Amino acid sequence: MIIKQNRGRQWLEWRQRVLITMQVLGAGGCVWLFVALFSGDMGLTRYLSMRDYAWNLEQELSTLRRESATLQHDITRLQHDPAKIEQLAREQLGYVRKGETVYQLVPDPDKKRESLSKP
Repeated sequence: MIIKQNRGRQWLEWRQRVLITMQVLGAGGCVWLFVALFSGDMGLTRYLSMRDYAWNLEQELSTLRRESATLQHDITRLQHDPAKIEQLAREQLGYVRKGETVYQLVPDPDKKRESLSKP
């Protein structure tokens, strides 16, 4: 059987001071970590804003990819589809086939002036 020697009152007081000091330091460290979490260059608010920014960039990227696929499809169609080429020539360049009659509607200049003068 081992009997431990009584260390005395001073040793108990010193141990209690050390424990209180460690508790205060631990609480201070927790407060410091909490403040660092919400502020600073790499804080939680910065993280959340960067996450939203990354999500917006992903959405924009997917939109651009869809647009790119559509344009690539249009390019392929223009290279191999004579009907599409004819349609664009008619719409943008005003081409017509032989024997077709083109009607152009010209707006009445008096009505145009009246619509501009009305408040």
